[in-house]
Amino acid sequence: MTNRRNFLKTAGLASAAIGFGMPHLSFARPKDELFKISLAEWSLNKMLFGKKLDHLDFAIEAKKHKIDAVEYVNQFFKDKAQDKAYLQEMKTRADGEGVTSVLIMIDGEGQLGAAKPDERQQTVENHKKWVEAAKFLGCHAIRVNAYTAVPYSTDPKLAKEAIDVCSSTFRRICEFAEDFDINVIIENHGGYSSNGKWLAELIKETAHRRAGTLPDFGNFRIHTENGVVSSYDSYRGVDELMPSAKGVSLKPTVWDDHGKEHPLDYERMMKIVMAHNFHGYVGIEHGTEGREWESIEEIRVNLDMIRRTLQNA
Repeated sequence: MTNRRNFLKTAGLASAAIGFGMPHLSFARPKDELFKISLAEWSLNKMLFGKKLDHLDFAIEAKKHKIDAVEYVNQFFKDKAQDKAYLQEMKTRADGEGVTSVLIMIDGEGQLGAAKPDERQQTVENHKKWVEAAKFLGCHAIRVNAYTAVPYSTDPKLAKEAIDVCSSTFRRICEFAEDFDINVIIENHGGYSSNGKWLAELIKETAHRRAGTLPDFGNFRIHTENGVVSSYDSYRGVDELMPSAKGVSLKPTVWDDHGKEHPLDYERMMKIVMAHNFHGYVGIEHGTEGREWESIEEIRVNLDMIRRTLQNA
């Protein structure tokens, strides 16, 4: 109890702990390691799709903007997962700049909750090459999506069905990844997965040490129907997902429970993140078209400021 009081006093998180019910909190690392900053490649998607930036130069450009860790997106080297020469060039360029390759975000490789067993097995097979690529590049994880053929519904029975069908596929990917020392993490990314409680339950049911989350501050928009947006409170959702988080994805906007979007309260959110003893990478995933690097640097500066605030609290 004394240690907990000391933590709350030192970190200045008493109000966050009371408000969000977070037991057993402690900063286990030196203050200068509260968290690290990385850059998600999707922040530059317009530049990459528009051929204004080559994927192979991503790590080099990130370093120029004072970011020394990157998160790749498989869409920008979709056919290169098994091309060792290409992967070696990625690795050589990143290593040459002193840039850490953190993870690969995987899209378009099938649904965890596909309708048919053979489709779900194909999803497992499709992700294996990305596990191997992540290992080769020196990443610690791949990010997958918890998409499912079960239609989105507020019916608890359908929500549970979606968990059941996703968890078995997810577990099989994790079992494969175990041999490569690679984590498999799910981002809240629309539909059921943008309900923090649902995704936390999916991780629990999967019950594998490689299974984790990648809480995204801005991806708590669940569903839109007839122009009506349903969403999940971002601060509550992040709090629910942090116990199994192996990374964090920062967008400068958040959602409430009423389909409304708001500017991110950096300090409030990072106090929630730090209260879960997280000391990994906070990945910036935002870039305003036409001024991508400028908007990315604005977020980096804000993160640096918040880090100093927490360090000095």
